[in-house]
Amino acid sequence: MWRRSFSSSSSTGTAAATTALKNKKWDALVIGGGHNGLTAAAYLARSGLSVAVLERRHVIGGAAVTEELVPGFKFSRCSYLQSLLRPSIIKELELPRHGLKLLKGSHSSFTPCLDGRYLLLGPNKDHNHSEISKFSKRDADAYPRYGNQLGNFCEFMDPLLDSAPPESLQCESSCSVSDRFKNKMHNSMFWARCLRQAAALGQKDFVEFTDLLLSPASKVLNNWFESDVLKATLAMDSVIGTTGSVHTPGSGYVLLHHVMGETDGERGIWSFVEGGMGSVSLAIANAAKEAGAHIVTCAEVQQLLINDSGTADGVLLTDGSQVHSSIVLSNATPYKTFKELVPDNALPDSFVRAIKYSDYSSGTTKINLAVDKLPQFKSCKMGHPDAGPQHVGSIHIGSESMEEFQLAWQDAVNGLPSNRPVIEMTIPSVLDKTISPPGKHVINLFTQYTPYSPSDGHWGDTVYRELFAQKCFSLVDEYAPGFSSSIIGYDMLTPPDLEREIGLTGGNIFHGAMGLDSLFLMRPVKGWSNYRTPLKGLYLCGSGTHPGGGVMGAPGRNAARVVLVDVNKPLK
Repeated sequence: MWRRSFSSSSSTGTAAATTALKNKKWDALVIGGGHNGLTAAAYLARSGLSVAVLERRHVIGGAAVTEELVPGFKFSRCSYLQSLLRPSIIKELELPRHGLKLLKGSHSSFTPCLDGRYLLLGPNKDHNHSEISKFSKRDADAYPRYGNQLGNFCEFMDPLLDSAPPESLQCESSCSVSDRFKNKMHNSMFWARCLRQAAALGQKDFVEFTDLLLSPASKVLNNWFESDVLKATLAMDSVIGTTGSVHTPGSGYVLLHHVMGETDGERGIWSFVEGGMGSVSLAIANAAKEAGAHIVTCAEVQQLLINDSGTADGVLLTDGSQVHSSIVLSNATPYKTFKELVPDNALPDSFVRAIKYSDYSSGTTKINLAVDKLPQFKSCKMGHPDAGPQHVGSIHIGSESMEEFQLAWQDAVNGLPSNRPVIEMTIPSVLDKTISPPGKHVINLFTQYTPYSPSDGHWGDTVYRELFAQKCFSLVDEYAPGFSSSIIGYDMLTPPDLEREIGLTGGNIFHGAMGLDSLFLMRPVKGWSNYRTPLKGLYLCGSGTHPGGGVMGAPGRNAARVVLVDVNKPLK
């Protein structure tokens, strides 16, 4: 396939780059040049460590990547919207100076209905009240209170996202009295801070917060609203990237996770990134390189090296080269790291079992399209010949009620791709003029649900793949007639494709499910939530760690801070 990628590195996958890697012992190595790995590298390098980032693919970014798969069209191939990237990272790494430019639309979501109505939401409170009142005056009055409550919960969560969980000492029997005392003091201070935050939140809101964490999103939304289309619009955030339904306990937390972010200080506002999501990774890479980090593409790690004392000693590349360091951070998934990269018998059996039996399932397929015109939604003819407010946010297709989510999910439970997939559409080229030719557009379709191994076929079958793609396009046609005929070309990533090409175990975009049993102190597994691992010198820094998935950067930043504590280096 014709392909062009957009990346930056201080070295490429050449013999010279490999020689440069081998010629020194590094203070730290990072496996994987995804945004979290790059973030960790930037902070370590800023604190004076010599750091090398080893990326398997020809392009950095992991799932936050821009690739030109159709000539003239640049796709954000996996992740497609920005909001979760921590403000502390944007500020500390000076990402705008390194090329990060956020593009914020006038409206946030558009849900067309087959009966000719639509719901168009945005940051303007009066506009939202008018829009929601078309379906329910009661809901229009309740919506600001709902938003305020979620905002309060996000403020409560903020400090938790930016710090390592208060894990017990993993070396309890061999640690010094001083280390044990410091750990207990640190953890006591952490929990005391949480108690103060809970007290500030108040008992009523704290009970509501707990209810949101534990409940199905459907219960939360049914308690707040009566309109099907509003509940469905909000419910989309509760199932994105999961194999659960709106009725799955804990899906309320996933809903909260997706509204934790902000754009330019505005809570819950999503944005596009000029140049595609690869520009996020590129900006972080530029910050890392400026601090002295060495980034190498086409450098696939085959195995972790362990010295005679049983600690990390670097990595073995697939070309046979050895790169040495006593500190290795893995941005790969926990499964990839511990089941494929760490040598056999180097880890406790109980730990390996916990990693093996974690949930890496995925129901996600991403379709990136090049089109020759914008979709014209028959329910929303606003007189805009080109882009209108309905085109600038997330567009929810086949999502008019939570029952439609449930039916789509039930198909996948039965082993089949959803007959009527739930689709979140975005059109970044409406705001970003750098990613498509004039008059033409890039469209992202984030679709659910698609089993990893469907019972009625397999994703390696070209005909089977095309049937699912056409099913998605036909569904869009119901809302925007003529959409299918506008398609110039497309790229589709099913769960096995996401695993093979991007390295996401099971195709799970979060490096592992975001269920209640795999959050905070239990992510990736209980007893090892603070980025350290049973193998001394090996750390995790990817989305499989706290606080989880999304283009957030927090796992990379938090992991780097833990490493710096362990090597007695100040954070810069």
